[in-house]
Amino acid sequence: MVAVWVLTVAVAAGSVLALWHLRAADGATRPPVAAGIGHGVVGAAGLAVLLLALQGPARGVGAGVGSFGTVSAVLFVAALLTGFVMLLLRRNGVVMAIHAGVAITGYVLLLAWNSLG
Repeated sequence: MVAVWVLTVAVAAGSVLALWHLRAADGATRPPVAAGIGHGVVGAAGLAVLLLALQGPARGVGAGVGSFGTVSAVLFVAALLTGFVMLLLRRNGVVMAIHAGVAITGYVLLLAWNSLG
């Protein structure tokens, strides 16, 4: 499924950005805002593809993961919103942790839905 691949790229980019940000605490430079915006654009594109995939036939009902795709999409919307809040407020600590936790949970549910569906 294309949504899994696009969102995997977004997750990988987010992981790199998080590690880069943590390294900046030791005096290194912080990641550029453009990198975060690029991460958000890829994530939004992945969410759009996921929403299109959810319009298709039901997946994973027999394995008990039929709602995982929808829940994953809701969590990715929440991650997109918290990412936007980070951009607007230039806040990183707690908002970044919430963003990462919500996005990782959505990604794990997406993987389960994709692999068992």
